[in-house]
Amino acid sequence: MLVKCTDTSSARIELRWAKRIWPEQVSKALRYQLENFVSRHGLSVANGDLTIIGGHWYVTHSGLLRLAARSNCQGISTHPVREFCEKTSNRWTFRATVFTSRACRGFVGYGDADPSNVSPLVHGGEMRVAETRAVNRALRKAYGIGICSAEEIGSVEMRSTPVRPVRKLPPESSHGNNGHIGNGNGTRLRDRLCQLIRQHKLDAELVKAYAVDFCGTNTLREASREQVENFVAHLADWAQKDPNALLCQLDSYQRRQEYAPAPKQHSGAA
Repeated sequence: MLVKCTDTSSARIELRWAKRIWPEQVSKALRYQLENFVSRHGLSVANGDLTIIGGHWYVTHSGLLRLAARSNCQGISTHPVREFCEKTSNRWTFRATVFTSRACRGFVGYGDADPSNVSPLVHGGEMRVAETRAVNRALRKAYGIGICSAEEIGSVEMRSTPVRPVRKLPPESSHGNNGHIGNGNGTRLRDRLCQLIRQHKLDAELVKAYAVDFCGTNTLREASREQVENFVAHLADWAQKDPNALLCQLDSYQRRQEYAPAPKQHSGAA
């Protein structure tokens, strides 16, 4: 049985991260829920375990896997439910079973995916999405996570959001950048970041906003080379292992831009 932790320092840290990422969306109810997620399950906003979609908390695939590792999960088995799979039309259904202990008989979850309920960015990867959704449902049952996972409903959110054109990453000046991204090894860092954006068809401006939050600086130019290196490695790992969760994370910056108040216009006197 999970015991609620009395130390609220972790919850306060996670709340600060949540307010920084979603300044207009963290309501009083969401704050209380976040405290429970942190104290009972050790979920972390900073690590990408949780995200806000449509005013509600959702757990991510990476967050569930970290929870399973902390809880000494004994294994996860998956296999396709063949009677519900159509390879020619990319329709897949998976069954996942999570074993929390050696004596556990298993917690079962099902997940399905097809071109109509996944993001256009992962078309062709429906089989992997279906397996991820099945694993998520099984893990949520096994560890008593009462909220849905982002990967299970990501497609609904994507369909309700207009597809945005991918903006190219603007070139950085090689001067005034403290050598972090503009020259030497920094140039390779910038090239690697651009490559990730092109490869995964990410929005460059949203990636840049995420990088600033990740590094904890006011602008990307103020970040150290080590901070940028850590961000690029983090982005590459997330894009490879959990692209749907990454898209949800980046979309939160788009919503923040949409809800940001317009700059005041001053009518200056001559």
